[in-house]
Amino acid sequence: MKVKYTHLFAGGMICLAASAFVIDRQEPDPPAKYIDPANMDMSVKPGDDFYNYANGGWIKNNVIPAKQSAWGGFYVLAQDNTDRLIALVNEVSKVKGAPAGSLKQRVGDLYASGMDSIAIEKLGYTPIKPALARVAKINDIKGVIAEIAYARTHGEGGTLFSFGVGRDSKNPEHYMIDIDQGGTTLSDRDYYLKDDARSKTIREAYKKYIIALFTLTGTPQTTAAANADIILAMETKLAKAQMSRVDRRDPNLTYHKVKVSDFSKTTPNLNWAQIIPMMKATPQDSMLVDDPNFFKTADEMIAATPVDQWKVYLTWNILKNNTGSLSSPFVDARFAFNKVLTGQVVQAPRNERMASLVDGSIGELLGQLYVEKYFTPAAKARMLALVNNLKVTLGERIQGLDWMSPETKTKALKKLNSFTVKIGYPDKWENYTGLVINRNDYAGNVKRIAEWRYNFNVTRLGKPVDKGRWSMTPPTVNAYYNSQNNEIVFPAGILQFPFFSEGADDAINYGGIGAVIGHEMTHGFDDKGRLYDADGTLRDWWTKDDNDKFTKRADQVVGQYNALTVLDTLHVNGRLTLGENIADLGGVNVAYQAFKKTKQGQSTEKIDGFTPDQRFFLSYAQIWRSIMRDETTAQRILTDSHSPNKHRVNAPITNIDAWYAAFDVKPGDKMYKAPADRIRVW
Repeated sequence: MKVKYTHLFAGGMICLAASAFVIDRQEPDPPAKYIDPANMDMSVKPGDDFYNYANGGWIKNNVIPAKQSAWGGFYVLAQDNTDRLIALVNEVSKVKGAPAGSLKQRVGDLYASGMDSIAIEKLGYTPIKPALARVAKINDIKGVIAEIAYARTHGEGGTLFSFGVGRDSKNPEHYMIDIDQGGTTLSDRDYYLKDDARSKTIREAYKKYIIALFTLTGTPQTTAAANADIILAMETKLAKAQMSRVDRRDPNLTYHKVKVSDFSKTTPNLNWAQIIPMMKATPQDSMLVDDPNFFKTADEMIAATPVDQWKVYLTWNILKNNTGSLSSPFVDARFAFNKVLTGQVVQAPRNERMASLVDGSIGELLGQLYVEKYFTPAAKARMLALVNNLKVTLGERIQGLDWMSPETKTKALKKLNSFTVKIGYPDKWENYTGLVINRNDYAGNVKRIAEWRYNFNVTRLGKPVDKGRWSMTPPTVNAYYNSQNNEIVFPAGILQFPFFSEGADDAINYGGIGAVIGHEMTHGFDDKGRLYDADGTLRDWWTKDDNDKFTKRADQVVGQYNALTVLDTLHVNGRLTLGENIADLGGVNVAYQAFKKTKQGQSTEKIDGFTPDQRFFLSYAQIWRSIMRDETTAQRILTDSHSPNKHRVNAPITNIDAWYAAFDVKPGDKMYKAPADRIRVW
């Protein structure tokens, strides 16, 4: 299903839900210096490479931990949060006699079950034997379709296509069934289709992974190798039918509202009137189909592919979807494959993986403990003040645009003024009603969580849309804009240094979290977000002339980023990253203009040798400092809608006049752009 929100990477405190688990609040210690010259490389001219000028010392003095694929501002803070979560789950898992179904019981027992490695190793792959036996009994295509539905609805993982309930983009107050392309394992269709050296290496590693999992369940090596060929061939056919990532960025290209009966005629082997109830959803007259052409191919494959090959494919999906719940040989095989993709040297320790699993599974239970200890009312109040200042500033920038007509400006301002702002954690916590967690059944817990989440999703049909829900857990180091809610969301996890600090001067907070706030606001007006109106409806509210002028400026952004490279030869995909690049450019512009309204922004007083404007831009640069393994870099160039971090710093600021003045950047400097060439969108 297509995603309706965009990540960054990504008043008073409302009372927490009652909990008998009492903890002392702990606020993170501020750094000795918010801008530390030791993290800089002052041998580099700011106008030649501002990213390395601001971060070169840190880059030289840091190495990527073996358990990480990258390291930097996001990753350090995420690691800090993981350590905090480990402390929380360790403590709560020791609580005795917690009532069944309570926060403490489910958080503590889920973590304890995942940490019981002795029991998990003893079971081997026993938890999935019933599923494997079920697939082995399939003898016709009806059985194949029944298995696809059963596995998806019983917490064993989806396959072939995505099925769920989402909001109608052109009627966002209404839930509908939404089906989408799927069926592949590799992170991008190009890994199946391209013949470059890296794609070939990944395909070979993938085959080894398939063979490893089959042999671990007793399949002879030769049969496992033949199975790998079958699976790769089937997934390659599906990959050829999938839309590209760039095309999928246009919500109009993925919006197809169809009659169930009519669409079933185009897929004679996939009768959706029959499949929908098999998927535990109530019968519907209409549904959303993101990519109709994909389903034509899937339907043809249903009929043309022998049942025995489908059984191999379905067995593989049971194996890969449940590997994390099994004994270490299965987990190690998965890591060996991921190592080729990311370059990560060793797996993260089990306690980190299990704490992350608790956060990702029942994060609004664990999140209550996190915010009670680590998120302060003062932080929320300061954030609200920042958001309000940036919101007013973006409105001023919209009013001052020389390329947009008054008619479109009025609608843009209406959208801006309709933004919903969420900070820290949800107003109403999800309780995961009915979810049973057993301290002695890790694999069962994971399966029940997946089944609970699926049931929660499909039972939304016919219910009012709940706009209070969050798409991230409170400890998450990220932020996002949701186009259908027209909202900007900042979890508690990101509201820490280097993004935000209660004790920092305004230059630090505006250059850090201020740019993040501006980034998420600008997403409402990037090439994708601008297609939704103030109510979150996919509807054209632009005049043709304004649309053409926006497109011209967006194309300039595409051109700037297309020219950028990593690893010497890999070019940034300016079209894939366009939305994030527009948001980065807008975010820095809005944050800087808002900063200039503050007392510090209007002064020339230096702190640690830097002017207020210099501190603003240095703060922005340091939130993106990072080092990354080559394998991860190569993968993200293909799959990530965000540009590499160095370019997220250097590219947008070359279009901002104030940066040139702050660091005396002049013609002849490598990053210099003539004023007429500086791109201005928002």
